[in-house]
Amino acid sequence: MLSFVCLSVLLGLGYWLRRKLIFLQRLYLPASVIAGLLGLILINTLPIPDIWTAGWSRLPGILINLVFACLFLGVEIPGVSKVWKSAGRQLAYGQIVAWGQYVVGIGIALFALAPLFGLNELFGATLPVGFEGGHGTAGGLGPVFDELGWAAGKDFALASATAGIVSAIIVGMVLVNWAVRKGYVSEKKPPHENIEEEDWTGSIPHDQRPKAGKLTVSSDVIEALSLHLVIVAGAILIGYGLKELLLLIQGIIPFAEKHDLLGSFPLFPLCMLGGLLIQIFANRFDPNDHIDHGLTRRIQNTSLDFLVVAAIATIRLNVVAQGWLPLLILVTAGILWNVACVLFLARRVFKTAWFERSIAEMGQSMGVTATGLLLLRVVDPDYKTPAAEAFACKQLMHEPIMGGGLWTGMAIPLIAAIGAAPVFGIACAAVAVWALILFIPKGRRHE
Repeated sequence: MLSFVCLSVLLGLGYWLRRKLIFLQRLYLPASVIAGLLGLILINTLPIPDIWTAGWSRLPGILINLVFACLFLGVEIPGVSKVWKSAGRQLAYGQIVAWGQYVVGIGIALFALAPLFGLNELFGATLPVGFEGGHGTAGGLGPVFDELGWAAGKDFALASATAGIVSAIIVGMVLVNWAVRKGYVSEKKPPHENIEEEDWTGSIPHDQRPKAGKLTVSSDVIEALSLHLVIVAGAILIGYGLKELLLLIQGIIPFAEKHDLLGSFPLFPLCMLGGLLIQIFANRFDPNDHIDHGLTRRIQNTSLDFLVVAAIATIRLNVVAQGWLPLLILVTAGILWNVACVLFLARRVFKTAWFERSIAEMGQSMGVTATGLLLLRVVDPDYKTPAAEAFACKQLMHEPIMGGGLWTGMAIPLIAAIGAAPVFGIACAAVAVWALILFIPKGRRHE
């Protein structure tokens, strides 16, 4: 209990610092990231009693299951054809950006960094895990890195995620200013004029505060939030069932059994599938619509806040310090890849609003979805371009695969089983396939 209180106090301090310090507002860092960095400093500079931080290191691996179980709960699930028609090109572009991070990260580590520094084969994958996956995925994969015998992977992935979210804002705003001067965006105002006060401080004016969610059941019977926690637990239970199924399948496949390929697959993508199955079932058999999108998001975002604080605060700085140079090279290469996609690929992919579409994608692929939406709102504050709609719609098919989804969960065990070189080849092939989809004439029908 004391460790939870300390974690909560740390999160509160993170929010207070975000409101009071201008440079933190300009970086648009979430309070959870600030709190995690504050905790990291305190733990490594002061004699903090162990009882104050007991269980923090295990918390990310638990909470990430709640985060992903909520992903589809309460969400209208459109058909694949509908998503492709409205956001096909945005999806293909986002997939190229994401798969390209695996190409860049694994490629540089495999052909340059590993021979020079003698690194673990998993090192290159910490770039996309941190950038595309974010702090939640990086922290949630901690048990997988432990099982594969490279516990340092979690520390490097979290360091990568922290560097990614900070550079997404800094580099993103540089690109925004450049695009405004060049006339590449429809909004001609200086970027800072399009950022509202609540974006800087986090406070929402009284007359603009949205509802947190809707109560779908009477509290005389059961509290609505309690019911939603039950539903989330059901999604996680299904995830456990799918995990056991994978273990049974592994037992009859000699190669998978030898390398423990399916056994080391993380639980959280399976919890995401559990939530999807529950939502599909509810759409067909629940006429009273018990699952509310707002309440599931409160559960998801609360879990993510505490996850991020605990994950960053427990980074082992001595481990990261030993590999700071290859990590710096890896992160720099990742930033250059994302910038190159904006400057050279996007304008050839999108016929309209190419910068608005690509800057949102860069913010999301290096930070979090909110980072991408902030950069988009800076250049398109009134959502006059189709960028916002395409970006939001694309997420429904992108996140289950790349943003901490199935491939993100499979990539690390796959590298451990077959080596970095074959996974590098898979990533190259995926980029080629999505590029082919983008540039074939038929694909240009959908913006």
